[in-house]
Amino acid sequence: MNYTGLIIGVATFLCIGLFHPLVIKAEYYFGVGCWWVFLVLGLICIGGSLWVEDTILSTLFGVTAFSSLWSILEIFKQRERVMKGWFPENPKRKNKYNDQA
Repeated sequence: MNYTGLIIGVATFLCIGLFHPLVIKAEYYFGVGCWWVFLVLGLICIGGSLWVEDTILSTLFGVTAFSSLWSILEIFKQRERVMKGWFPENPKRKNKYNDQA
């Protein structure tokens, strides 16, 4: 039996599931200014995907890379969701949301 596809599928599901709350928390505590962290992580994981010879590990690096890069867009969309009232504002950063309205 070949478990490669199953392993990659489960790991992809978990990776995407991890980035969803990570984006919400990052925007809440740091705002959209932390987008570059997702960029750096994405670039590092792209490099890892290119250099690692193991198929499963290389694929997981790739999935993590593009989940991280997609999170750059999502962190800006998260700010919009906060401004619409769909998610709570960080009271310590309330003026950041007022500037964007």
